[in-house]
Amino acid sequence: MEEAVSRNFIEQIIEEDIKEGHCKAVRTRFPPEPNGYLHIGHAKSILLNYGLAEKYNGKFNMRFDDTNPTKERVEFVESIKEDIRWLGADWEDRLFFASDYFGQMYEAAVKLIRKGKAYVSDLDAEQIREYRGTLTEPGKEDPNCKRSVEENLQLFEDMKNGKYEDGALVLRARIDMASPNINMRDPILYRVAHMEHHNTGDAWCIYPMYDFAHPIEDAIEGITHSICTLEFEDHRPLYDWVVREVGYERPPKQIEFAKLYLTNVVTGKRYIKKLVEDGIVDGWDDPRLVSIAALRRRGFTPESIQRFVELCGVSKANSSVDYAMLEYCIREDLKLKRPRMMAVLDPIKLVIDNYPEGEVEYLEAANNLENEGLGTRKIPFCRELYIEREDFMEEPPKKYFRLFPGNEVRLMHAYFVKCESFVKDGNGKVVEVHVTYDPETKAGSGFTGRKVKGTIHWVPAPFAEECEVRLYENLVDEEKGVYNKEDGSLNLNPNSLTVLKGCVAEPALAEAKAYDSYQFVRQGFFCADAKDSGPGRLVFNRIVSLKSSYKLPT
Repeated sequence: MEEAVSRNFIEQIIEEDIKEGHCKAVRTRFPPEPNGYLHIGHAKSILLNYGLAEKYNGKFNMRFDDTNPTKERVEFVESIKEDIRWLGADWEDRLFFASDYFGQMYEAAVKLIRKGKAYVSDLDAEQIREYRGTLTEPGKEDPNCKRSVEENLQLFEDMKNGKYEDGALVLRARIDMASPNINMRDPILYRVAHMEHHNTGDAWCIYPMYDFAHPIEDAIEGITHSICTLEFEDHRPLYDWVVREVGYERPPKQIEFAKLYLTNVVTGKRYIKKLVEDGIVDGWDDPRLVSIAALRRRGFTPESIQRFVELCGVSKANSSVDYAMLEYCIREDLKLKRPRMMAVLDPIKLVIDNYPEGEVEYLEAANNLENEGLGTRKIPFCRELYIEREDFMEEPPKKYFRLFPGNEVRLMHAYFVKCESFVKDGNGKVVEVHVTYDPETKAGSGFTGRKVKGTIHWVPAPFAEECEVRLYENLVDEEKGVYNKEDGSLNLNPNSLTVLKGCVAEPALAEAKAYDSYQFVRQGFFCADAKDSGPGRLVFNRIVSLKSSYKLPT
């Protein structure tokens, strides 16, 4: 008996097309506009398109929809390429730009003019909106729609040759001003824009609109299935109209799926751009954002994002996903892959009074108790250590099992120690804790004489690596929601970033390089910051805490 295979609705469409002979070789594409950095929502589209091409032994095209030079930059082109490579989508030698096809798009527009399917209009933007009508009222014919073919051809050529200023003329499709679909009411195909283009320089001063350019790009490249998000569903009749009227023999099929929405996160490029410009975040890759570059810098892995996208699934219905699911995926990915190291974020000195001064011994510690394959390491142990301030209390509450006067705990990987005394500074703050150790209780010695209820981690003071640790919360105030209902501004969380200086880590962490990640015992998973960490200055970003109340849906 064959095992049942679950297929999403897009896979069902593709398989039906293959079965009926409509598609011989599947070809998909990811077509971002280079006007900002990609975010977690784009990851779903990237992995979906790439995954479909892989599944059906097809081809995957990487294409920049660079038809709007007013917002596009080479910086964004390069960041997008880096993000897609990092996610694991390989376009091999199939990297394309919409601007590569500007000549073909111009000829397609000329073809439409000759067929009487396009005309040049001198209405301004406000008049075009007025003539278009509303969702409940039909539009009115543009007074220019009756221009002769010859006049339209001349005007369009004059537009191309730079004889008109920005906004003076546009080329419109001639379709149906009474159509119930407002996108079909003589949409604009070309506008005048005297702008330097990142790829074509000043070769053009007219640029195609997205709804005209995109179907042509797909058709030129032989895309079989143009996978896009639901907001383009109403644009599909125009997409089909363009490829049909221009005359492509094998028109692509547009299929829409639901976007990926994450709760309480900022994904809008306009908002992120303002956060960057206002200095609220330190760039498009600030670890508090959910751009792919930001997630990478924070310490997320491609595998964790692939798993997240897989869990979200593919559907036709819009829905929101809890950010905690993304955190679940990175915890699951890292817990067996990364070594568990000791770092102290709020250090207080611990002195072992009966340990020989000047003596150092090297204790063996497993790098990950759940994965023996990660091996072991040696940690120097000596008379003076650092422990977390919260691991000592002068007057502890009930069920506090760490250090307090007269209590005994285990130092992780080391010995039992008993608290004998402590020292305060002039302000009454404890600055030093004094203990004695029992040499018979060394970890791994098989000692069974007595048990202790608490185990605390530590860092050897003479060998400690000082570091900066950055703790993150949501960038927005979760109780208020992402956007202020009154003015549309962001409800920012003032505690979204906490910077801890003077933290200390065990000496093995001195070798941490950009993007190296670890589990810090009891603190969470951390990653060496790619921008600010380096030799002589260690900076770690907390990727995620160790525990969550999130449960994977069944």
